[in-house]
Amino acid sequence: MPNPYFKFKQFTIHQDRCAMKVCTDACILGAWFADKTPAWSRVLDIGSGTGLLMLMLAQKHKGDITGIELDLQAFRQLQDNIGQSPWRQMLRVFPGDARSFSFGGKFDFIISNPPFYEGDLPAASAAANLARHSKELTLSELLTVIDANLSPEGSFGILLPYHRMAWFEEQALSVYGFSVREKLLVRQTPHHDFFRSILYFSRHRESFAPTTELTIQVGEGVYSEDFTELMRDYYLYL
Repeated sequence: MPNPYFKFKQFTIHQDRCAMKVCTDACILGAWFADKTPAWSRVLDIGSGTGLLMLMLAQKHKGDITGIELDLQAFRQLQDNIGQSPWRQMLRVFPGDARSFSFGGKFDFIISNPPFYEGDLPAASAAANLARHSKELTLSELLTVIDANLSPEGSFGILLPYHRMAWFEEQALSVYGFSVREKLLVRQTPHHDFFRSILYFSRHRESFAPTTELTIQVGEGVYSEDFTELMRDYYLYL
């Protein structure tokens, strides 16, 4: 049974009512963008779940952060996690469907760890299916939501399975005019293939998009120097 909570250096995530638990790749997503999000910018997290990304960004961010979550059980836990954090005054969350929700303004930065397993094997529970799969929110629909809610000078970040990266890049560029600013490719060990990609997009055509590789572990239970440095401000024992 998964631990009902995950304690970070400055906040705690309770997760017993959420289908999707705290996972390493989501932590990488939050930490990587925490230093890239423009100061005082207006931020939106689509599909906030436990509130992990909101709280990781809030630890270093100065502006308001908004979250939206479709699953009501997860939303209630999201409210609790946000309410117990040191940054609750700058955070607000809404229950609802991002495809139809009116936020009342545009955002400077949008982040999402989406339900991206289109066509893969379904999860055992309905709640996990909703969180992990894209029957409720496809990647194409997510791009539409981002485009509708992002400011003209805005940018967004997303976590994807490595094998969906090329398709998503093509869709983002050809349909919506988004261009990749930077990429992070993630693998478990030096002996594994990449399994996650983190993409940083803007509305401006980029002449060069640097690609960084991140290896999580260099041995059994031994984090790499790059991973340790990335997570040092968050993980308790780093």
